[in-house]
Parts: sequence; structure tokens; C-alpha cells
Amino acid sequence: MAEADAPVPPVEAPRKPISHERMALLFVVMLVTAAGNTAMQSVMPSIGTELGVADVWISLAYTWSALLWVTCAPIWARRSDKRGRKAMMALGLFGFISSFALCGLMLWLGLNGWLPALWTLLLFAASRSLYGGFGSAAPPAVQAYVASRTPRAERTQAMALIASSFGLGTVIGPAVAPLLVFPATGLVGPFFAFAVLGVVVLIALRASLPNDDPQFAARGDVVTAPFSANSNPRVQDRDEGPADGVGGDIPDLSWRDRRLRPWLVAGLVGGHAQAAFLGIAGFFVLDRLGLRADPQAGTGPIGLVLMCGAIATLLSQWGLIPMLKLGPRSSTMWGMAMALVGVVFFSLSHSLHAIALGMAIASMGFGLYRPGFTAGASLAVSRAEQGQVGGIVASLNGAAYIVAPALGVWLYGHHETIGFATIAALCAAVFVHGWRALDPDAVIESPRAG
Repeated sequence: MAEADAPVPPVEAPRKPISHERMALLFVVMLVTAAGNTAMQSVMPSIGTELGVADVWISLAYTWSALLWVTCAPIWARRSDKRGRKAMMALGLFGFISSFALCGLMLWLGLNGWLPALWTLLLFAASRSLYGGFGSAAPPAVQAYVASRTPRAERTQAMALIASSFGLGTVIGPAVAPLLVFPATGLVGPFFAFAVLGVVVLIALRASLPNDDPQFAARGDVVTAPFSANSNPRVQDRDEGPADGVGGDIPDLSWRDRRLRPWLVAGLVGGHAQAAFLGIAGFFVLDRLGLRADPQAGTGPIGLVLMCGAIATLLSQWGLIPMLKLGPRSSTMWGMAMALVGVVFFSLSHSLHAIALGMAIASMGFGLYRPGFTAGASLAVSRAEQGQVGGIVASLNGAAYIVAPALGVWLYGHHETIGFATIAALCAAVFVHGWRALDPDAVIESPRAG
């Protein structure tokens, strides 16, 4: 009778999941920022040539923004839980819009003779820093917003959809960039076009997305800045409950942890090889196709080559790895072997078709390698340490884009053979390191101790 008389707790009515319209809006937020950045990559080699500045200075103009992204992205990811995910999305879009509008304006003034080349690049770098500093707030906030409103059974599918928007943007950006070079704006047309598109998305976000009312605990992963044929925004589907049954404080995970060290070495060396290769690619297309005298004609071929690389990356990550069931060590090693072949083929190419094929082979290899070392680092530590290792890997991925692109272009400027030989040597070094130091997949995938 006592049990019968006990009060029955009220049953909370299930809340509606995120509507298709709002999910589409979040998809567009990620897609626009990724597409805008890769569209910029398609036109910047031609803009630098038109300004008459050395290629290395164009690459250096990205450095400060990349450093700010690496520094600020983890901060915004933490603050999104306190200040609200919608607010952080709006902040990220504001950084994207203001950066692209000011970058386009500074470059337009320089191309039309209103500013000297040096001041044009300095002001471009300063404007670009707005994206590195504030644009990095959006991706983790979008992920956390979706995860906090999606039950466990549906979360993997929802997060995969959001991740696909980032990857799709790296394909769309280079594809549409040549179409946005209008007579009135010239080569800077993509900057203004994506700034306007960003304003439209921001207005829609403010008007139609409800404020934070999360149903489930969640935190967005920190991702690297979107680069064509590079970004790997796959989101880990973490259970928010107790990790491995371990309670209490989790010790800080060190970069020098012996479990992580082999994987981080592979990630750091391979990441620099990939970043340097992408830094060289656009300038190489201009040189091999003889387009230095007509830089505006180079936007189409560069966009095509970068688009082929992005498609090959998505094919490897979303097709080959699941189909072949590659483990972390195999994916890392054979991805680097394929990247080495692609880099060599790319460097020896003299036609647009061959250059695009070389980019596709190299990008497919890098697309296999990056998830391989990421998964290897994750599996090397306990479940309780997954948040920390995710931050370490994201920082390492971003760090490669601070120095490597400019260094690769500088070596390429001295002699193209030196630049490509250095990249090939880095790829070979990762393969040898993987053969000697990375644990076999059967060992990696065995159950970890908590």
C-alpha cells in the first residue's frame, strides 16, 4: 500500500527536435564560412600577382589569422556553454562578414592604385585577423547547439550532417569563385559576395533560431580553419555521462605523454607537408600554365584544381576509410604514401588535367592520413581524456598553417624542386615513422584501460 500511495513524478512531455528549417540554417552557417575561405584561396594567388608582390608575402598574410584561430577557437568553445551557442554563432558570422568585407575593400583599393602593395597586404592581414579571432566562435557553437537538442539515438546522424556542410563548402568555394569575379569588382568579387551572403545568413539566424534551451549536455569540438582539401570537421559522438566509470578530477594530458607522442609527431610532420603543399598549389598553377601575365585568367584553373582536391578528400574520408575499414596506423601510413605519389606527380605535371589529377591523388592521401592519426591519438588514451586529446589534435592541426604555407612558398620561390622535394621528404618521414613507431591497428583497437 505504501508503494501505491507514493506520489508519481510528473512525466515531462517530449520536446520537439530541431526542425528541418532550422537544421538547414545551421548547415548553411557552416557551409558559407567554409566556401568563402576556399573561394578566397582560389583568387589570392592571382591577386598577389596583380599587385606585383612576391608569392611568399601572400602566404605570410594568412599567418596572423591562423595563429589567432588556434588561440581563440578553444576559448570560444568553452564560452559557448556560458554565453549561449546562438550568441557565439552570431559572433562567428560577424567575424566572417567584417573580415571578408574589409579584406575585399583593402585589396580593391590596392588593385586600383589607391594603396601601395605593402600597405595593401598589411591591411589585408589585419582585416583577415578578424576571422581568425572571431570567426572561430561559430563551428563549435553550431555543433554544441545541435548536440544539446538531439537525443543520443539521433545525434550521430545530426552531427554527420553538420560536418558534411563544412566539407561541402570546401568543394563549392573553388567552384563558384571564378563566377564571382565581376567586372565592377574584379578579382575581389568573391570577398564581397560572401560578405553579403554572410549578412543574409546572420539576419536569418537572429530572426528564426531560438535562444539556448538545451535538452542534453553537449560541447562542440574545436575544428581547424577551413582550407580546401584539408578540413576534417568530423565530430566525435561522445556520451556525456561518466567516462569509463571514473569520477573526480581528470589529470591534465600533456603533449609529451608517451602514449600520444608517436601520433602527435606523425600529425605535426604530416600536417606541415599538407599545409606547405596547399600553399604552393595556386602559384604553381599560374606558373605551369603560363598565366602570370594574365592573373585574372588563373582563377578558373586554380579553382578547378582546388575543387578536385576537396572532392578527393571527401571521397577518401567518407568513402574509402569506411569501405576498406582502415585502422589508424594503416590509414596514416598508406595515406602518406599516396600523398607522396600525388605530390611528385603534381610537381611533374604540365597540363591542367595532369595538375588536377596530381592534386586529387595527393589530397586523397592526405584525406586518409588525417583521420588516421586523429583516431590513433584518440584511441591511445582513456575515454575520460577524450576532450583533452581533441583539443590537442585541433591545436596541432591549426599550428601547421601558421608557418608551413609561407615556408613552402618561400622554398618554392627559390626553386620549385626544393619546395616539392621538402614536402615529399616530410611525407616519406611520416611513412617511415609510422612503420617504426606507431602501434599496429590490432593493438590500438584493443580495449583501453580506464
